[in-house]
Amino acid sequence: MTDDILIHNGLLLTMEDGLPVIENGAVLIRDSQILDCGPENQLALDLGRVHPGNRMDAQGGIIMPGLINCHTHIPMSMFRGLADDLPLDVWLNGHVFPAEATRLNPDSVHQWSLHSCQELLLAGTTTCCDGYFFEAQVAMAMADSGIRAVAGQGVIDFPAPGVPDPTRNIQAATAFVEEIRNLSARITPSIFCHSPYTCSAATLVAAKQAAEDAGILFQIHAAETQNEIHLIKGLNNRSVIAYLSDLGLLNERTLLVHSVWIDDQDIEIIHKHAACVAHCPESNMKLASGIAPVPRMIDAGITVGLGTDGCASNNDQDLFSEMDMAAKLHKVICMDPCVMDARTCLKMATIEGARAIGLGLQTGSIERGKQADIIVVDVKKPHMVPMYDPYSSLVYSAKSSDVSLVMVDGIVRVREGKLL
Repeated sequence: MTDDILIHNGLLLTMEDGLPVIENGAVLIRDSQILDCGPENQLALDLGRVHPGNRMDAQGGIIMPGLINCHTHIPMSMFRGLADDLPLDVWLNGHVFPAEATRLNPDSVHQWSLHSCQELLLAGTTTCCDGYFFEAQVAMAMADSGIRAVAGQGVIDFPAPGVPDPTRNIQAATAFVEEIRNLSARITPSIFCHSPYTCSAATLVAAKQAAEDAGILFQIHAAETQNEIHLIKGLNNRSVIAYLSDLGLLNERTLLVHSVWIDDQDIEIIHKHAACVAHCPESNMKLASGIAPVPRMIDAGITVGLGTDGCASNNDQDLFSEMDMAAKLHKVICMDPCVMDARTCLKMATIEGARAIGLGLQTGSIERGKQADIIVVDVKKPHMVPMYDPYSSLVYSAKSSDVSLVMVDGIVRVREGKLL
């Protein structure tokens, strides 16, 4: 017998091109990678070689890729519910920044990052893309938890937790990249500029150059609020996206977070440079930031992933509710019930999300050679019955509590809905 793992007896959604639905599907895993997948009776499978303890019965549930959270600030679970029902500027300047100044330290960041990783894993999220301060402690918590992640060190032109001298913000970011580069194969470093109104043009350019030199993802909040254009020095009647483009910040390794206040010209710029977007509908709604023109971005060929944002501006990190909200929000704003269909939303939370954060070759779909980041969703609960279309059921009916099994890198992290 071998150490191969078999997940079987389920409805398999691979999220490959064409979005097949495979009855009686199975996935064979070896050494953290997907060795084979498809209908169980068509797998090159010798059951005698799979130890009985490594045969995982999906019990008729949906076998699918783990979800990808493209934007969050995981230590901010310590601020969950701290200052709700406030405008973004009041919430950020009057509550979040002061709380961060007094409560953030390496220990608290590590503790609450672990807490968030548990929340994410239990909710079926196997990969997250984070940006915050004391990010080395965040990355260590991610590595300890078993989640896959992109960890971005925060850059801002003000004294920040862990970087009291803002003139050293780029140096701190590059030092972070080198510090965690070999921490874990599951953890990828990144540089995260907070926004174009909290970072000068010189800082933005230097941070992007540092990311390019390291060949890693550059993240930035962009065009989040209508008032943002009044806060950026040197905009000179340009849009936020045009400003970032003129600074040379946009390419396939750039993740634009929010991108709410953009027009067709901005969409053309983003597409031209192959930059990607993280859509955070619940956070945008809660802070009344606006509604990003996501259907138009997708129609233009832009890669758009789904994110929760941090727990201070969303209150949870549940991508199932985020998918449901994204689908319904855009239907009502477009007055079109066909827009943002279930398949589109599930792609945003899986393969498109993986591509947006630079991990599309590793995860986001169940395909031979990819890492075994897999979840099983229970479909026997009353709210999941009957199931005419698994994609619709996952987006409009499923809850994060329906996730029964979570595997990252071939290692089971959640079984029967409980953390191991």
